[in-house]
Amino acid sequence: MDLHQTVDEFASYLALERGFSDHTVRSYRSDLAQLVDFAETHGASELDDLDLELLRDWLWRASQDGLARSTLARRAAAVRSLTSWLASTKATATDAGTRLKAPKSEHHLPRVLTREQIEDILGRVSERAETGDAVALRDLAIVELLYASAMRVSELTGLGIADIDLGRLTVRVLGKGSKERVVPFGIPAKRAVEAYLDTARPQLVAEYPTAASPLFVGARGKRLSSRTVYELISRLLATVPGSGPAGPHTLRHTAATHLLDGGADLRAVQEMLGHASLGTTQLYTHVSTERLKDSYRTAHPRA
Repeated sequence: MDLHQTVDEFASYLALERGFSDHTVRSYRSDLAQLVDFAETHGASELDDLDLELLRDWLWRASQDGLARSTLARRAAAVRSLTSWLASTKATATDAGTRLKAPKSEHHLPRVLTREQIEDILGRVSERAETGDAVALRDLAIVELLYASAMRVSELTGLGIADIDLGRLTVRVLGKGSKERVVPFGIPAKRAVEAYLDTARPQLVAEYPTAASPLFVGARGKRLSSRTVYELISRLLATVPGSGPAGPHTLRHTAATHLLDGGADLRAVQEMLGHASLGTTQLYTHVSTERLKDSYRTAHPRA
């Protein structure tokens, strides 16, 4: 089996047997494809040629190219998963990647908007929606639901009409690893989604919606892509003061932090976000602490 075919089969294994998300599978496939290209330029064409020295050289070259530590860590994880799978299936005699290490990821606090900033964004989107434009109504529903539910962009674009319960103010979300959870949202999001379903969605798609139909659709009536949502949020954040990422995940970070600022239980927020580890959710307690320190330094006379 050649290296390219191996990567294809491994990607299928991750998707079908391990239940990895499409995004993770694409990332691993891309990383491993680059490993194969690197290996071939160094005369390695067989599975047993993927030894620890070659893997370390590949990571070292990537670090010299200026890749972020988080990217290097993901590449190392992809390789370790591949070599472990190869060893478990007896395709190789040993697991060459078991001792492969990458630099520790840099732990930057996520970008979080203030309440005033999120209100300004929602106000601008609401103003456009008042024109009755179908896309503007859809965009308002998207922003309201993202902020209200703290869901990931891939979870939002994967929603079907049957997944949202406007009566109970909940939405059924399919998260990472195909794990399902039910997430609450508030009255403003309900109103925005209702207006979108009643007025805007019928203008965007001529077909009669069924329970399995996608909740959010694009201008041509097809399921909305994550890229479209990224572009929408990036435009909205472009004029907001502050540095850091300018995508939908900023709304997720913001919602989680605002929940904790408001006194929400950490484990409840963990469940809402769909985090497997409480440690991941605890990152937002650090954000809240830093925001408190900033406010103290600004406002307290003895700071």
